[in-house]
Amino acid sequence: MAPTPTPTKKSGSPLPPGAIVRLGKFAWTTMWRLMMSKLAPRNSSGEYIRPESQFRHQVGTAAYPPEAGRYQLIVGWGCPWAHRTLVVRALKGLSSAISINIVSPSPDSGMWVFDQPEVEFNTLPEFYHNAKPGYQGRATVPLLWDTQQKAIVNNESAEIIVMLNSEFQQFAKYPDLDLYPPALKEAIDSWNEQIYQYVNNGVYRCGFAQTQTAYETACNQLFDTLDLIDQTLANSRYLCGDRITLADVRLFTTLFRFDTVYYSLFKCHRRRLVDYQNLYPYLRDIYQLPEVAETCNLEVIKRDYYGNLFPLNPGGIIPLGPDLDLHQPHDRDRLTQTN
Repeated sequence: MAPTPTPTKKSGSPLPPGAIVRLGKFAWTTMWRLMMSKLAPRNSSGEYIRPESQFRHQVGTAAYPPEAGRYQLIVGWGCPWAHRTLVVRALKGLSSAISINIVSPSPDSGMWVFDQPEVEFNTLPEFYHNAKPGYQGRATVPLLWDTQQKAIVNNESAEIIVMLNSEFQQFAKYPDLDLYPPALKEAIDSWNEQIYQYVNNGVYRCGFAQTQTAYETACNQLFDTLDLIDQTLANSRYLCGDRITLADVRLFTTLFRFDTVYYSLFKCHRRRLVDYQNLYPYLRDIYQLPEVAETCNLEVIKRDYYGNLFPLNPGGIIPLGPDLDLHQPHDRDRLTQTN
């Protein structure tokens, strides 16, 4: 009978599994909080607080008169705030009057980078600092740029889409389409306030929440609002009646990303958009309007979110699905009132 071999004594001893877990959790949580503090500013309750835009000039003034070819939109395909400016530009038929310049998020540098590098700079922060030396704010899209004065006109999407709707009428292919008519202004503003707080920014308040309470509050408000909108759309083709308005545009860009990104990555998974009786056909209705689909690219959106939001998706794995058929008939035109 062979002798039992004597176990070889190894130098040092591994940490117990529990200690490894605790150490890893401490290190990751510390790093996560540091990265989130840069990505998503929070209040004392752990709620995400979106910083305000700092460039708020207006086209239509003496300093910035409306002219074809003078202004440029700097946008990222994946950004919902930039997307709304592209949708209004498409609906109004302003592609010949207002050019676009594309930036994409860099997974390594954590900033927007120009797809076609500019002469003086490659990144959006460089662009901002060149336009306003000493600028300390965030370098965000969309950005309305005056190519003549080399000046940032505005970087607040809610104001840019109002200008695109009203200030370039003489250059618009569809000038009769008014997305912000005076008769509906009060209703549009009311919807915009709710949609911004609980849906547009609401999905970010879910995804960027840094406490359980902050997350649950944002998630409940998000789905309460989506349920309300779904009920409204049961009897109305659009939010304010038979015609599409800026309220619909502002909602559309979040809905377009919902099942693909927000449902999973941002933990908004109480219900998918495709499970709603009215919201999903409503999404398809807007998507199928002339030229809107050309502003939409789900593969780029998935790449930009899953590939670049490291604190939410450390592995950088981009999901294959979901498979959405936005070309299905929507049957929403049955709700249009006929005179």
